[in-house]
Amino acid sequence: MPLLRIFAPLALFALLAFLFSRTDFGALKSAFAQVSAGHLIAGLVLVQVQIVVSALRWRFTAARLGEAMPLPLAVSEYYVASFLNQTLPGGVAGDAVRAFRMRGDGPGGWKRPAKAVLFERLSGQMALFVLALCGLFVWPLVLGGEDAGQLSLHIALGFILSAAVLVIGALVVKGRYSWVGQFTDEVVAVFIRDGALWIQAGTSLLIVATYSACFFLASDGVGAQLPWTAALTVIPLSLIAMLIPAGFGGWGTREAAAMALWPLIGATPTEGLAASIVYGGLSLAGALPGLVILSLGTLRSKPRRA
Repeated sequence: MPLLRIFAPLALFALLAFLFSRTDFGALKSAFAQVSAGHLIAGLVLVQVQIVVSALRWRFTAARLGEAMPLPLAVSEYYVASFLNQTLPGGVAGDAVRAFRMRGDGPGGWKRPAKAVLFERLSGQMALFVLALCGLFVWPLVLGGEDAGQLSLHIALGFILSAAVLVIGALVVKGRYSWVGQFTDEVVAVFIRDGALWIQAGTSLLIVATYSACFFLASDGVGAQLPWTAALTVIPLSLIAMLIPAGFGGWGTREAAAMALWPLIGATPTEGLAASIVYGGLSLAGALPGLVILSLGTLRSKPRRA
């Protein structure tokens, strides 16, 4: 694990150095100059929708685990977590802080808040991977050729088979280990029981849709209009690249992915880089209220707990 922590940032740095060596910085400057105030305002509005709906999803998830949470507290803590996720290494530090700040006073008071954060993030990642999975059937339109279509179908079937194996495995071991049974019951309560599936799916798909829309805006702002297929192909993969714990909040891995993927849809690597930087800037600027909330909470020395 220590070697991975050292190797991953070095590999990312080497990849970025290679990609930047092929970047036309004059074109990059021109791309940034095209971004209008309308693009920025619309992008910032989308980020607010992302954070507020994410907070609602977290609050719902926590309630299913028996953890009551006032709505203003959920929203403010999600702003804090979003800001920290984008400015600290790994991209999940804000989520860890969110769980810690919501801990209770008794023994094990951090476990239920930690589970709520874990399940809430899992809901979002599943929606993102479902979007990428749907994109496997769209990639042949981007790449062309029957071989691409066959490959996409095989990969999709592989994903579905793997998910089925995981579900069957969980059912088999549920009766043998008590903690597995408890975990399974919590998963059912959070994601399935009493209409939870529709709420989780609806909020998560809405959030992922705002991610895609924000990337569309960023790319359009720098002069690279994306086709509709980008919403199911290059954008989900660029967002998934942010999950690689090699940089700060997805910075670097997202840019590398965008530079590699944008040429597949007729744009240039430089336009992909510019779009990704604008997207990251909008996401960070939209989460700045979290810095204000965190600073005020520190100055007042008041813990933020349910």
